[in-house]
Amino acid sequence: MSDVDEKDINDMNAECGPISDEALRGFLNDDDVICDATQIFDALSDFTRFQILGALTLGEKSVTELQDLLPVSQSATSHQLRLLRDRGLVTAKRDGRRVIYSLADEHVITLISVGLAHAAHLR
Repeated sequence: MSDVDEKDINDMNAECGPISDEALRGFLNDDDVICDATQIFDALSDFTRFQILGALTLGEKSVTELQDLLPVSQSATSHQLRLLRDRGLVTAKRDGRRVIYSLADEHVITLISVGLAHAAHLR
């Protein structure tokens, strides 16, 4: 079992707010929302991108800092970050010559944390 327990998951869900049945029905009837959601999960399905997002749950990082944490080249890291930014999962801000990346919002943190907790639970 991982360090993230059911209480932690419930706390994360509370931060993002529950979705009412009515809102969920609306989302399920909106093809654009469904398309956007599948693109998010497509981005999450790549091993390297998921590693990058996992590293960013620990706080904002530059490409160099990510490269030090992950066994991925700078160009591959930059390429994956660009895709994650295009999908709305990460944001970037310039700090002098460096670009600092962070997760876009609490929803992304919840997606990564709950995904990891569920994977650990299945083991």
